[in-house]
Amino acid sequence: MISRFARNGAKVPESNKRKRVANRREIIVKAAGRLFREKGYEGTSVRDLADAVGLQSGSLFFHFRSKEEILLSLLEGGLRRAVAILDRHLAAAVSPREKLSAILHGHLQAILDEERDAFYVVLRDWRTLSPYSRKKVIALRDEYENRIALSLNELAHSGLIPGNTRLFRLFLLGALNWTVQWYRPDGDLTIGELADSFLELMVPKQSRRIRGQREK
Repeated sequence: MISRFARNGAKVPESNKRKRVANRREIIVKAAGRLFREKGYEGTSVRDLADAVGLQSGSLFFHFRSKEEILLSLLEGGLRRAVAILDRHLAAAVSPREKLSAILHGHLQAILDEERDAFYVVLRDWRTLSPYSRKKVIALRDEYENRIALSLNELAHSGLIPGNTRLFRLFLLGALNWTVQWYRPDGDLTIGELADSFLELMVPKQSRRIRGQREK
């Protein structure tokens, strides 16, 4: 009963209570992402998680039923937001080269900036999930990669990239995903500059001009 009333005795609206609970869940998930990335899922204890957000260990389970549910929430949220980031970049692209650029910028923005912790953990720790939770994460991962696959099919049809789009997609995502291991925000390149550099490596503007001149 106490939780239903403010200190002055006034009843706290249910919407405010739900908002506070949701905010606390977000704080826990964000802290978990950082800890899971730094220490690994198995190396992070419930006490570590609770200490990071100023809670007692038992209080953590008011918000989540288990440590795995926290991991699942992190990965699901990260992948959903990554889909939104990719869609936003692709929506602004018109030409084939712009679409390839959108994939590079969108993916790198997700894995190196906005969803860095979630992507780092999903690449390393997703297999620790139970079969049921793993199935949910795989479905979201496939949704994300299918968006990229559809765009690559368009690019292959335009002649910008090779026709074997499955192999190209595996090569592309493998190379981009590895950047979480070596990219440093305080390094020589911003994320946008890194994406532009990758684009120039794959589709150099100079070589396109030379090819165009030869065709004439």
